[in-house]
Amino acid sequence: MAMFDPSAQRPEAYQRFVRPVPRWYRDAGLGIFVHWGAYSVPAWAVPLGEHGTHHDDWFLKNPYAEWYMNTLRIPGSPAAQHHRDVHGGVPYDDLLDSWRAEAFDADALVALFARVGARYVVPTTKHHDGITLWDAPGTGTRNTVARGPRRDLVRELERATRAAGLRFGVYYSGGLDWHAADTGPIWDADDDSGERPLGAEYAAYATAHVRDLVERYAPDVLWGDIDWPDAGKPEGPGSFTHVLDAFYARNPEGVVNDRWGLTHWDFRTSEYQAGTALEGEGAWENCRGIGLSFGYNRVEGPEHHLDGPAAVRHLVDVVSRGGNLLLNVGPDAAGRIPELQLRCLEGLAAWMEVNRVAVHDTRPLPADVAGGAADEPWVRWTAGADGGTAFAVVDVEGGRVRLAARADALALGCARLLSGGPATLTAVDGGVELDLGAGRPADAPAGPLVVEVPLRGR
Repeated sequence: MAMFDPSAQRPEAYQRFVRPVPRWYRDAGLGIFVHWGAYSVPAWAVPLGEHGTHHDDWFLKNPYAEWYMNTLRIPGSPAAQHHRDVHGGVPYDDLLDSWRAEAFDADALVALFARVGARYVVPTTKHHDGITLWDAPGTGTRNTVARGPRRDLVRELERATRAAGLRFGVYYSGGLDWHAADTGPIWDADDDSGERPLGAEYAAYATAHVRDLVERYAPDVLWGDIDWPDAGKPEGPGSFTHVLDAFYARNPEGVVNDRWGLTHWDFRTSEYQAGTALEGEGAWENCRGIGLSFGYNRVEGPEHHLDGPAAVRHLVDVVSRGGNLLLNVGPDAAGRIPELQLRCLEGLAAWMEVNRVAVHDTRPLPADVAGGAADEPWVRWTAGADGGTAFAVVDVEGGRVRLAARADALALGCARLLSGGPATLTAVDGGVELDLGAGRPADAPAGPLVVEVPLRGR
């Protein structure tokens, strides 16, 4: 399994798919993930903590609301008790019929994502519960066209995303399907035996879905999760190689993530604090929710959510190290962005309106120019992809700040604050000093300030 494994290598059958990662993806900086499904009706999970922190009872008290179908089947779990108390213990599929999406407006939602500065959007098309957000082959009535919303939600998001000039991706859970290939609830983090469907029947079912997604929607990003059934990995008539052939033929500038098992990937992924060893060389992407869950969790409060400035710092930290951030939203069952998520997105949008040039079309600043990340004060550096400009992203309110950077590599006299106001850089022993004068500009958006300074001899 390639997911979170820095030592994973592509098998020989998949070596032919290795290619340069297209520039649009390297330049993007920010994408928006959308987790939306029947699990958005209960919208319930224990806000245990971030993935990647150690919790012995992770599955028993799973903080991911989109795992509700799994968690409610674990005897003694808080979700099982909640489902009995609040939903009368009804079958999970009754939640699909209760999911109406009556307030969903794809154009308005994507317009928000564009203001936030996202350059690509990746909605879930089938999560682990097996419900598809389009009329996928072989699903009968267990999809959002036949039941619940009675709409092709994938098509609506695809059209809105492309109309806004953004790239469109699809998430598909190939490794788990608790309906089509139920292996029982996953409950023990230390025992993964038998938790994933492996056989040829499920491989054919999942392959038909992904082929259909590729043909219908020509996605720019093919984002798999958990793995791929083992029977579909080797060369042969049912091989995942044929899916990749179809994908790249349909979209030569498309990219594939690393969660399709030991097959192929264009970029690696981390999730919250899990898989951070993959955040290094090559193309990579960190994904996380604004809160502790991907699907909407009504239990979470402000203390569990990023606010606008925190989202900015996380985004800039990822971009400064060469990655993209795939920031997730979890709409409610009606299709609205919940208030705490919306506050974060609006804060991020206000900051990006002024400072997006420090995120889009950038690369990590060469280590021989600046000393990299610092936390007291909080400083991250990026560089324009053309190599001519450096951006110091500094989370301070004003005054004088010492920065670890080579004064002779920067055109100090040409420094400017993107939000306006004074910003003077001068050479001092061991670096440069940033003087913000009387303090933070009154009309600067909440979050770090950005100083733009040309690079010498680059």
